[in-house]
Amino acid sequence: MQFDLRTMAEHMGGVAWGVVVVLAIMSIWSIGVMIERYWTYQQATKQSRKYVPEVARFLKQGKIKEAIDASHTQQVKHSHLAKVLVRGLQEWQYQQESGEVTRDKDMAIDSAKRAIQHATAVNLMDLKRGLSGLATIGSTAPFVGLFGTTFGIINAFSGMALTGSGGIAAISAGIAEALITTAFGLFVAVPAVWAYNYFQNKVEGFNVEMDNSSAELLDHFIKKGA
Repeated sequence: MQFDLRTMAEHMGGVAWGVVVVLAIMSIWSIGVMIERYWTYQQATKQSRKYVPEVARFLKQGKIKEAIDASHTQQVKHSHLAKVLVRGLQEWQYQQESGEVTRDKDMAIDSAKRAIQHATAVNLMDLKRGLSGLATIGSTAPFVGLFGTTFGIINAFSGMALTGSGGIAAISAGIAEALITTAFGLFVAVPAVWAYNYFQNKVEGFNVEMDNSSAELLDHFIKKGA
């Protein structure tokens, strides 16, 4: 018997094929998440680099409304910094219009800080969307494959018992077929783990950027006042 993939696939049982289908679905889903997250993070980085100098220019000129408008354009809709800073800018504008900045500047700054913190938490959850799924696939895919392998080995030994033949030659083909699912499980898991670690580092970098930009915006409010 030849030990090529096609021959082994033809001899796989129903359980093994079920495992392969499950792993294929997991692989397709993880690839979809990888592509979507990579594109989203690239857009966030690219648009934020354009957004920061523009909004900084408006803030230096004291144009809060223009800074808010610049945070709502289509060109920065994927910018993680725009989504966070605009909440602080809106809150500060409201505090100015209500006269709270003049009456109690510290309270106005604290309100802007809370708005920014809330926006940061919401945006961070959005940036992490799909990553838990990648982590789950990376950790469980090998075990799903091992489940198929276990059944394949059981079938191989059962066949040996029924035929009465012994020796490694009698079960080597069955074991080889069974190990396909484990190999496939590893094939699905390894890219998912790599992608998860890469994207997790990107999210941590985005979080640092949001914290730094938020601190700079609050410093601007403290220095400029009303």
